[in-house]
Amino acid sequence: MSSSNGTHRLPQVVLLTSSGAGHLTPLLRVAALLLHHNCQITLITCHPILTLAESQLISKFLSAFPQVKEKQLHLLPHDPNNVNSNIDDPFLLQWETARRSVRHLLLPLLLSLSPFPSALVSDVTLFPSVIEITENLNLPVYVQFPSCARMFCLFAYFSAYMTSSSTRSNDNNDVIEIPGVWPMAKSTVPPLLLEPKSIFYSIFMEDSKKIPKLSGIFIPTLETLESESLTALNSGKVVDGVPPIYPIVLMPCDFEKHLQEENKIMKWLDNQSPRSVVYMNFGSKAAMSRKQIKEIGNGLITSAYPFLWVVKDKELDKEDTESLNEVLGNDLMEKLERKGLVVKEWVNQGEILGHEAVGGFVSHCGWNSVLEAIWHGVRLLAWPPKGDQKVNAEAIDRGGFGLWTRTWGWAAEMVVKGEELGERIKEMMTSEELKLRAEHIRVEARKAVGDGGSNEIVIKELIEKWK
Repeated sequence: MSSSNGTHRLPQVVLLTSSGAGHLTPLLRVAALLLHHNCQITLITCHPILTLAESQLISKFLSAFPQVKEKQLHLLPHDPNNVNSNIDDPFLLQWETARRSVRHLLLPLLLSLSPFPSALVSDVTLFPSVIEITENLNLPVYVQFPSCARMFCLFAYFSAYMTSSSTRSNDNNDVIEIPGVWPMAKSTVPPLLLEPKSIFYSIFMEDSKKIPKLSGIFIPTLETLESESLTALNSGKVVDGVPPIYPIVLMPCDFEKHLQEENKIMKWLDNQSPRSVVYMNFGSKAAMSRKQIKEIGNGLITSAYPFLWVVKDKELDKEDTESLNEVLGNDLMEKLERKGLVVKEWVNQGEILGHEAVGGFVSHCGWNSVLEAIWHGVRLLAWPPKGDQKVNAEAIDRGGFGLWTRTWGWAAEMVVKGEELGERIKEMMTSEELKLRAEHIRVEARKAVGDGGSNEIVIKELIEKWK
């Protein structure tokens, strides 16, 4: 009897995944952290899974943690009569379908769980659908936000900003004044958020109003890096009704390893000098044009540093069937192979950034990538092509551990010349100031996850609530 009661006192936490590696990775890292603190985890995965990389990541997580229960939520068929049926972005279409499916399918799935969950942690793209069905269940709902605290400030304030009389009378203002934080240039905001007819605008308008219904928000960040934004959110300056913000440092986990491709990469890195290699990767979703890819190749050659470059020219890995020679051309490929290593497969970025040979990272500034660079003390050259990535680049720039060339704009707007890229790479690799600042923030991140650090304090506080 006592053993059974003891088991039931352990927090039973459900995590609901969404699409996109940038969303899935931090949610699984939160799950790993909760497991470390003896929580019982049920992982709800939406099927079909959109990309091969996401499918492999979930499989590796479940293999690493056999005690985790998986429940599959099979998405409803595409509705051609839906107002958003003309969406052409595969990730956005998947999110919309998942939101609709959760409204119809999540409740019976939750009610089937025994014991009933202590809490549910949802990806931010799905939480409005979740709270519609959990309000009468006495089930605390938390959101895993996959970006920086500054971006969450914009999200939380969005509906208030867009409906204010001062906003309507100052449409020509080139900044957004968010209470409690430094002004945000409109040029850093994802363009679709400023288009009232776009689906992103509609989502932000509606979802930001529902934030007060949540029990808390997990943001993967450091107090050292984003103290202003975190203070503004938790003090209620940004907007009234924001639930508690829980900053958590999410480090790369062992379950993310990808040994097959890693062997070739690690052997190559082992033969390079310490801190000499430029690592270039634009994430799992940001595909570059062929013209820009060729300029990148010339820029890497111009920099004169050895490099490891992950090439991506298709958003969905299932559609990516062309060889490197087809993408780059034989002549450029031959030149690149003399100085560096070029690959076209998914790689274990955490392992790469942790190798002593890597000295700098040219990144799209997905927030997971930024945090992985912080964790390993690697300086950055920010090149944000879309989404929240310019806001993330601001954090890098202000944090002093990376460079950001604002004039490069969004990827669809221009092609950055190889010569200019090569010069910026040299600047990143030779800057002692960037190197020292990256090392300082690395130390702060390690403190946060150590015994008695901020991660432990946050998780223990939550577990006491959930018990």
